[in-house]
Amino acid sequence: MDGGGRLAEPLTPTDPSRLFAGGTAERRKRAQHRLSAWKPQSPSRPAKVGPFARRLNDWSNAIEALNLPHGLGAAASALIICSSIAYGIIRGDHLAEVNASLEDARNSLGNAMGLHIVAVALSGQKQLSREDILAGAGVTDRSSLLFFDVGAARERLKNNPWISDASVQTLYPDRLQIGITEREAFALWQQNGRVFVISGDGTSLEPYTGQRFTNLPFVVGEGAETRAKEFLALLDRHPEIKREVRASVLVAQRRWNLHLRNGIDVRLPETDIERALDQFAALNRDDKLTSRDITAIDLRLPDRVTVQLSETAAHAREEVIKAKKTKNKGGSA
Repeated sequence: MDGGGRLAEPLTPTDPSRLFAGGTAERRKRAQHRLSAWKPQSPSRPAKVGPFARRLNDWSNAIEALNLPHGLGAAASALIICSSIAYGIIRGDHLAEVNASLEDARNSLGNAMGLHIVAVALSGQKQLSREDILAGAGVTDRSSLLFFDVGAARERLKNNPWISDASVQTLYPDRLQIGITEREAFALWQQNGRVFVISGDGTSLEPYTGQRFTNLPFVVGEGAETRAKEFLALLDRHPEIKREVRASVLVAQRRWNLHLRNGIDVRLPETDIERALDQFAALNRDDKLTSRDITAIDLRLPDRVTVQLSETAAHAREEVIKAKKTKNKGGSA
């Protein structure tokens, strides 16, 4: 019953006969009036769904059917964000800056733990300075021994052409020991108008500036840097010839010419170089060949020596020959 003493009645009666059963005439009259005014509501039609919404619903149902682990969506989102950041770093050429920042952060952590590099012991350096070696190894005033990569430091040192081998050791808590084996400057090599200091194995050590290594032998030509050691070893057997040599020139990567300080060219054969050098040394010792007015000595043929006179000497020789012919004609007359 409600507050007015009336019975509660349903809003939508399902059985009309029950509305007229029992009660006063007045109540039956009101119930009949309500029934005549009531109209059943027609069911609402579902909203029209487009193809995109249907496809999205199908995808959603398919994903739900996979029964994926909880949190996978968050992990996938994080992966996409990280990939985007990495792509931006690489695309914007900021990788070196990021690596430097990460390295600084690691070193700061290691230094805070008391593992800061305070001393570096060096050995084996002759041509390289202490600053060159430390920079090559990657040692700075912020470096921490805890995160110092000795293998990477050794490889960086070996990238220097002067260094043939290197060793790096950490001595905890705060010391580093670096030992290097340097290549020796062996000769000066000219190629395409540029001169380099080279080692015995042909490694180009540095450009020649004229301040050092002025007494090194001088070789010229493509391929001369790798063949110089073998050839100069043969030349070392004749120091009297070597003293007169200004440059050893490799011709067409096949044979050598000696350019002497007085301007004479000595043409050596492609093979049997030792025999030709012995022959040249004997001629120079016995006949003072290099002191004569000549421009070239050809030793390429084993059974003869060809000498090319200078223009002055050739002209003087022609005059002598003409004078002899004239004298001979006069004598016969």
